[in-house]
Amino acid sequence: MRLIGAGARRGAALTDHEVVFTVPNLLTVLRFLGVPLFMWLVLAREQYGFGVLVLAIMACTDWVDGYVARRFDQMSRLGRVLDPIADRLALTAVAVTLVIAGIAPWWLLAALVIPDAILLVLCIVFFRWHPDLPVSVLGKVRMAALLLGTPLLLLAKAVGSEPNALQVAAWFFLIIGIAGHLIAAVSYFRAIVEKHRREPRPKGAAAEGRPT
Repeated sequence: MRLIGAGARRGAALTDHEVVFTVPNLLTVLRFLGVPLFMWLVLAREQYGFGVLVLAIMACTDWVDGYVARRFDQMSRLGRVLDPIADRLALTAVAVTLVIAGIAPWWLLAALVIPDAILLVLCIVFFRWHPDLPVSVLGKVRMAALLLGTPLLLLAKAVGSEPNALQVAAWFFLIIGIAGHLIAAVSYFRAIVEKHRREPRPKGAAAEGRPT
């Protein structure tokens, strides 16, 4: 069974629909709601075990919504925008939470946030919002590594007696995820710039740039 692209049927064309209320979109909204719950459990209650459970559920919904969308032809334009936003929000919130709780170093947050902030500025400047670029395989792999590494880091804290095997495993996946995150950021940067260059320019703008 494939983990990446699971649910896709051979020979079936995938189409983005205009419908809003789909199962994948509802799962994405559930992932949004998991963010404040996770932060409350870790920062206010110090319930690290339940925090791990919330992260595990969020990671599962990230895979399930993609599977359902491809398997049952429920891909939507809204989902293409919401899904990556939910992923970025979840990762940023988790990193902020772990840094505040003293579980992760500040540079982990910087490594995750700074590349995304640069890409966000480019998207706003060039496209006024979302460039609608397909998610690469590298992007999916790095997200999986980060979504696996962060719960393990929290679980290592819950178990105690650090450093322990869980902490070592957590940083193994986090280093892979961060490296993939930086490489994917460079790839998306190039894709955004290239798409902007290929976009047709308004006639008026072209005329203004034409020498007289």
